[in-house]
Amino acid sequence: MNFLSKDEALSRLSLTNPIHFLALGFGSGMMAKAPGTFGTLAAIPLYLLMAPLSIQWYLGLTLLSVIAGFYICDKAAKDMGVHDHGAIVWDEVAGLLITMIAAPAGWLWLVIGFALFRFFDIIKPWPIRWLDAKVKGGFGIMIDDVLAGIFSLACLQGLAYFFA
Repeated sequence: MNFLSKDEALSRLSLTNPIHFLALGFGSGMMAKAPGTFGTLAAIPLYLLMAPLSIQWYLGLTLLSVIAGFYICDKAAKDMGVHDHGAIVWDEVAGLLITMIAAPAGWLWLVIGFALFRFFDIIKPWPIRWLDAKVKGGFGIMIDDVLAGIFSLACLQGLAYFFA
């Protein structure tokens, strides 16, 4: 891939392109600071639309977001000419949806889930950091956030078991 500035790479994407729109987390990834956090925030309305669904529908749509994410992130990265550009935040959207699987209802649990996901996505404990460094392409962009979502899901469910 080419050596482009962040702005040059981002200028290669368009919010009118549906793949780019999703990869950029509905535009949230274009924030100059903390695009991953804004991408996770952008996932909240999607989560709130999905939360009332049956667990089967929720799991199906979450799995679809992950599988589609492999393509969405790969295509956006190729179009930008940069692997895992910070503006690509569909992986954060999918990660929050994973975190919130079967979460108890209420804003407190959403805030806890959000904080757990951001913690694991930023800190990247093993094997998340290893996967982030070693695996490339759309799968590589997605897999560290999928795993951060699974870690967050486990913690959230543990907290819910004892405190909900």
